[in-house]
Amino acid sequence: EAAERVVEAAGFRRDTAHRLLEQTRAAAAECLVDPEDDLGMGAVHFPEPHLVGAGRRTAQRALASRAAAGMVRRGYTGRRAYWERMHEELDVIAYHGFASYFLTVAQVVDDVREMGIRVAARGSGAGSLVNHLLGIAHADPVEHGLLMERFLSRRRFVLPDIDIDVESARRLEVYRKIIGRFGAERVATVAMPETYRVRHAIRDVGAALSMDPAEIDRVAKSFPHIRARDARAALEELPELRALAGRKERYGRLWELVEALDALPRGVAMHPCGVLLSDASLLARTPVVPTSGEGLPMSQFDKEDVEDLGLLKLDVLGVRMQSAMAHALAEVERTTGERVDLDSVPPGDPATYRLIRSAETLGCFQIESPGQRDLVGRLQPADFHDLVVDISLFRPGPVAADMVRPFIEARHGRAPVRYPHPDLAGPLAETYGVVVFHEQIIHIVHLMTGCGRDEADRVRRGLSDPESQGRIRVWFAQHAAARGYSAETIQRTWGIVEAFGSYGFCKAHAVAFAVPTYQSAWLKAHHPAAFYAGLLTHDPGMYPKRLLLADARRRGVPILPLDVNRSGVAHRIELVSDPKGVKAGKAPEKAGGAEGAEGAGTWGLRLALSDVLGISEAEAARIADGQPYSSLLDFWERARPSRPVAGRLAQVGALDAFGANRRDLQLHLTELHRGARGAGGGQLPLAGGRDTATAGLPDLSDAERLSAELGVLSMDASRNLMDDHRAFLDELGVVSARRLRTARHGETVLVAGAKAATQTPPVRSGRRVIFTTLDDGTGLVDLAFFDDSHDACAHTVFHSWLLLVRGVVQRRGPRSLSVVGAVAWNLAELAELRAEGGLEEVAARLARPGGPPEAAADGDGPDD
Repeated sequence: EAAERVVEAAGFRRDTAHRLLEQTRAAAAECLVDPEDDLGMGAVHFPEPHLVGAGRRTAQRALASRAAAGMVRRGYTGRRAYWERMHEELDVIAYHGFASYFLTVAQVVDDVREMGIRVAARGSGAGSLVNHLLGIAHADPVEHGLLMERFLSRRRFVLPDIDIDVESARRLEVYRKIIGRFGAERVATVAMPETYRVRHAIRDVGAALSMDPAEIDRVAKSFPHIRARDARAALEELPELRALAGRKERYGRLWELVEALDALPRGVAMHPCGVLLSDASLLARTPVVPTSGEGLPMSQFDKEDVEDLGLLKLDVLGVRMQSAMAHALAEVERTTGERVDLDSVPPGDPATYRLIRSAETLGCFQIESPGQRDLVGRLQPADFHDLVVDISLFRPGPVAADMVRPFIEARHGRAPVRYPHPDLAGPLAETYGVVVFHEQIIHIVHLMTGCGRDEADRVRRGLSDPESQGRIRVWFAQHAAARGYSAETIQRTWGIVEAFGSYGFCKAHAVAFAVPTYQSAWLKAHHPAAFYAGLLTHDPGMYPKRLLLADARRRGVPILPLDVNRSGVAHRIELVSDPKGVKAGKAPEKAGGAEGAEGAGTWGLRLALSDVLGISEAEAARIADGQPYSSLLDFWERARPSRPVAGRLAQVGALDAFGANRRDLQLHLTELHRGARGAGGGQLPLAGGRDTATAGLPDLSDAERLSAELGVLSMDASRNLMDDHRAFLDELGVVSARRLRTARHGETVLVAGAKAATQTPPVRSGRRVIFTTLDDGTGLVDLAFFDDSHDACAHTVFHSWLLLVRGVVQRRGPRSLSVVGAVAWNLAELAELRAEGGLEEVAARLARPGGPPEAAADGDGPDD
């Protein structure tokens, strides 16, 4: 009736209303979405079997055939336990109908390898023998005691994750290969909403309030990486923000608006690793847009959406360490002709483990942070299993649960190995009675209750839910008592299960991580120059490049300066000296042996053009492609660098081969630039041939050269910047990193250096601790500032680059060494004070916050 009145009012006949109503109902019916039929929810859609090598066979038969071929290829045919494990896993995969999933991942991994790209499995998928046989996972899960149930079981109905790591520099190539293999109608990347945190919020609000851009940048960078809603709380609580807090009123509504933006969407980007794979119906089930820049198809669903919708998401993560190792291997092959297969290096190499035990693991995957260097120094790994344990222990959960100390004590015989019950000696013997891995919890629950490992894993996952723990405890006690265990044993064991079950680490994860950890350490031990070339090119770790350069120097790798006739776009290695008489700087076509091996000569590290501030990829490639250059004019005309880049190259010595000093070269470049612009001005004479005529200007001083290197390359290439402060530090009685190794526990010392890294990770006590690493040219000094020192230290630590610190030596083992900081000073300010007012002024300044240590008063001599 209402519809009829509406159409009459509009001047139409009454029967028009019925037609319009029918059209509305039809439109509404078209808009109805059935989650199962239209979106495919409730089932996972895999690529069609013919796309993953099944041909006319079923996916399950194809998978079984490939697994059996893997048994032959890996030499397991005579091992009955392997055959039984393989068939058990295949039965579980068939039960869930996941064969196409395994074949899909295997096809992706095969394609990546054929492209010559390094690839490795990550996560609990490393616990599957089938994954190992398909070539997806490197490590043997049977040898390492990994459980399929932690990855997939009959009781676990969700699609398991098989994550793979590839070279970060070639990740997009991998994405395009996947699209090419399966078709754009079956593949899409995953969206990732970007939400506001404090730094982005300050930048955008500051711009909206028309604040000075430089001021916005200073304020934003002052904050740690925290949520926007915590901005004002941070101003009140963090000592390093005290100066900013004193001026907060001048910023008006900035803080209120910043906090209001917390967690709001800022944009949408491509997820760094998620790739959707499906059958040809994918585009009917997810909206897809092209990514900006790459033009790759991207689902508008984020990773939580796609999992809820049942879409198959494969994580293909770009890992910079894989790129670094690939670059190192390519350099070894380029210069020596030797092709090193990292996946086949000897598993128990003595030199590699000596390096790891020395804790000089800067640049090594997973074991380079201050905390990890401390842990490997205390644990002293001797084999691959020790690396697996080390990686598992250095996690927030195990640290919070105090699992590290009892393990170290038992490992080194300082505490007895105890088991809750003799039946548990089997799963706990490998970790000296300390629960470290999720798999051990699964074994314990299975052994004491007889429930089966698949049910035991379900119990383990339930331990992370506080509401489920009470119910699980009753269930555990009843079933363990029924199998004859005493109440005391049950109570003691439950305490372990409850404490560690939700905090332990998956052993399969750790094994997968330990593979590139060992490989990177092997490269550092046997091919150090190539190893550093890879690190500096792909920058995979937590430290600045200048620290890696300092580490290379300490390990005897010659640092070869930037040179437009010798440097490549990326970092290279060059033969510096050869016992066979090859001229220095001339790399032979083939020189056998590893760089570190006796008789192989000395290999140096040549700095890269890509490190020059402001250089474009095209400029760097043009310079490298045009080598060699006979003169400055030849370089200018054929390489065609921009004037700023050419000037920076001259500043850091990349044009030294052309004869004139660096100031003269700058003047010549200015004249060449004027001539190129048609401004006349009369070009200064260029000497014939290679050398450039001298203009009579004084050359850069050593200090100016070092400053240019830091400004242009962000590295002190010619020498360590702390060398310029050595005499002053000796006057103060500063203990060098090298001499600190012999310092006694509890000794008060002065240390100094250039700040390399600063972190405030969560610690077991819940207190805020500032961890800082200094480089003094002789080694690294790891510092910890506890909350009682923050008022005196925090602002200086966060806002100064060169630091002088007074603290107390803390030792927890022969190779475990750190300094607990009490007071910190800005070393650059003290150096200025020394130049202007003498040592007495510096002493007075040091005395104000608490005075120098006794060592300074003794006038401790310079380091040898």
